[in-house]
Amino acid sequence: MNKGLIAILIIVGILVVSVVGFFLWGTGVYDKAILAQENVNEAFANVQATYQRRADLIPNLVATVKEAAENERGILTSVTEARAGIVSAKTPEDLEIAGRKINTAINLAFEAYPQIRSTENFQELQSQLEGTENRINVARQRYNETVKEYNSYVRGFFKRMALNLFGGGEDFSVRKGFEAAPGSENAPSVQDAFDKK
Repeated sequence: MNKGLIAILIIVGILVVSVVGFFLWGTGVYDKAILAQENVNEAFANVQATYQRRADLIPNLVATVKEAAENERGILTSVTEARAGIVSAKTPEDLEIAGRKINTAINLAFEAYPQIRSTENFQELQSQLEGTENRINVARQRYNETVKEYNSYVRGFFKRMALNLFGGGEDFSVRKGFEAAPGSENAPSVQDAFDKK
C-alpha cells in the first residue's frame, strides 16, 4: 500500500474519531445542562410548595388558637362571675348558693372542655411558625445552591460553545438565585393575623 494512502487513511481516521468524540462530548454537555436546568426548576417548585404550606397552615392554626382562646374566655368568665357571688354573699345560704354556682360552672366547663388548651395551642402555633419559616429558609438555600451549580456549568467557555453548537445555547440562560422582595427583611406580624375578623 502506498505511504500517501496510509497517511490519508490515518488522517481521515483521526478526523472521524475527533468528530465522533466531539459529538459525544457535546451531547453529554447538553444532557447534563438539561439535568442541571431541571434541578433548578425542581428546587424552585419546592420553594413554592413551602410557601403554599405556609399559606395553608398559618391561617388555620391562628383560627384554631383564636377559637380555643374564645372558648376558654367563656369558661373563665363563668367561673369569675360565680366567684364574684361568693364575695357578695351576706348569709351562709348565699355563700352555699354561690359555691354551688362555682362548682356547676367549673363542672360544666370541664365536661365541655376536659382540657384547657389555649396555652398549648399558642405554643404549637409558635412552634409551627418557627418550623415553617425554617422550611422556607432551607428551600431557598437549596434553590440558590442549585442555581449556583447550574450557572457554573452553563457559563463555562467550552460548555457554552458546545451548547451553542448543538442549538440550545439560548435555552440555557443564567438563572438568578432567590432574592427577597422589598420589605421582606421585616417579619410578618402574627398580631395582624389575630386582629383580622
